[in-house]
Amino acid sequence: MLYHPDKHRDPELKSQAERLFNLVHQAYEVLSDPQTRAIYDIYGRRGLEMEGWEVVERKRTAAEIREEFERLQREREERRLQQRTNPKGTISVGIDATDLFDRYDEEYEDVPGSSFPQIEINKMHISQSIEAPLTSTDTAILSGNLSTQNGNGGGSINLALRRVMSAKGWGELEFGAGDLHGPLFGLKIFRNLTPRCFITTNCALQFSSRGVRPGLTTVLARNLDKNTMGYLQWRWGIQSAMNTSIVRDTKTSHFTVAMQLGIPHSFMMVSYQHKFQDEDQTRVKGSLKAGFFGTIVEYGAERKISRHSVLGATVSVGVPQGVSLKIKLNRASQTYFFPVHLTDQLLPSAVFYATVGPLVIYFAMHRLVIKPYLRAQKERELEKQRESTASDILQKKQEAEAAVRLMQESVRRIIEAEEARMGLIVVNAWYGKFVNDNSRKNEKVKVIDVTVPLQCLVKDSKLILTEASKAGLPGFYDPCVGEEKSLKVLYQFRGVLHQVMSADNEALRIPKQSHRIDADG
Repeated sequence: MLYHPDKHRDPELKSQAERLFNLVHQAYEVLSDPQTRAIYDIYGRRGLEMEGWEVVERKRTAAEIREEFERLQREREERRLQQRTNPKGTISVGIDATDLFDRYDEEYEDVPGSSFPQIEINKMHISQSIEAPLTSTDTAILSGNLSTQNGNGGGSINLALRRVMSAKGWGELEFGAGDLHGPLFGLKIFRNLTPRCFITTNCALQFSSRGVRPGLTTVLARNLDKNTMGYLQWRWGIQSAMNTSIVRDTKTSHFTVAMQLGIPHSFMMVSYQHKFQDEDQTRVKGSLKAGFFGTIVEYGAERKISRHSVLGATVSVGVPQGVSLKIKLNRASQTYFFPVHLTDQLLPSAVFYATVGPLVIYFAMHRLVIKPYLRAQKERELEKQRESTASDILQKKQEAEAAVRLMQESVRRIIEAEEARMGLIVVNAWYGKFVNDNSRKNEKVKVIDVTVPLQCLVKDSKLILTEASKAGLPGFYDPCVGEEKSLKVLYQFRGVLHQVMSADNEALRIPKQSHRIDADG
């Protein structure tokens, strides 16, 4: 009714009303048709734009439409998978830095350059794998690895063919060969026994100059509750062992307890990891492992440093292993691992530097390199987003300004009615980016005046906004694409001033007693 062209005599207002009325008409066509409305309710505008709906029989239920949409998505995903591999890789570089703490000065007196500690790379390992979907159920996996330690090394290459038999299980055949070992043939089977229990069996035949060495590993797992899994593992072959473990994983923590009886190693292990609920996904962890090989205590932390990168460091203190520092960087599907062996003895100085050193380096790098880089990257992304949406935002701005002009007469009548009953009157309202934090004082405030559009939404002295971006409300547009936005409202109810600030996607209902501004304040 507000945008109907016949209600406006001014030629300019009439033209603006026609354009906005057409948008309302398009929305009506979508929402008045049961099929298109079901698509829009479930998937929004992207659902309406999905190709393939022309083959969908009309008069289907929302559940049937959802299934059809998911089928179209699967077909598109299958086409994409046929042209895509999934590379995964690991690079590990072992560093021997024991000369920093276990120096024997008397042996270096006559050696040139002996005043500098000798830090060496004593081992390296590189592995890589790619997946090639053959059909919707079959996948080929090619992997290889190279390892070297103290001048000796070797490598191997493996090919695995995996087939998904059903929703309950899959099987995998593996063929491999290397220069240190002979051919390898393996078979792996996964099967869901019940909705809460599954089993995995892996059998292998390793051929070598000493003959055929068979191996068998079976894992039985069960959901003990919503967040807890129990595992039983039996391994027979070169290193026979029985292992049982319980893993509890929640939103804020990860706890593991395990015990193994085997040849040559038997041990007990307890580990705990705390997950902080911050945007950097910070985690701190600690573990204790004791067995026939000795005792090891480990503690460390990891943190997300960019959208696709996670950096972690762990200090390992053990008898007789000594002290080591392990640094790990996960970048998308690639892992870079740097174990640094500091000393064979339990030296407090080595433990101190292994703990404090990475922290000091990380915070210095984060402040001087990572943070400025991420800020510049975010600005570049925002600039690209602004450029790509500039014409669309300009159109939305013009539509919003036209809507505000068309609302003037209706708003005047609403205000007169609300004043007569001492009801809800919007004094001022702003929407956009507010800067209240002193650390962000250099950032620019980007807000628009939405007093008229909000007043137009007042009905019976109430204003109710649902959980959705307010940029789509009549008379609104996005003044700062890609940035956090809020709505700030100063309103009067029963002659008393109230004020509230609401996040962009937060529901808002006014008036409320908690919004009241204290007269004393």
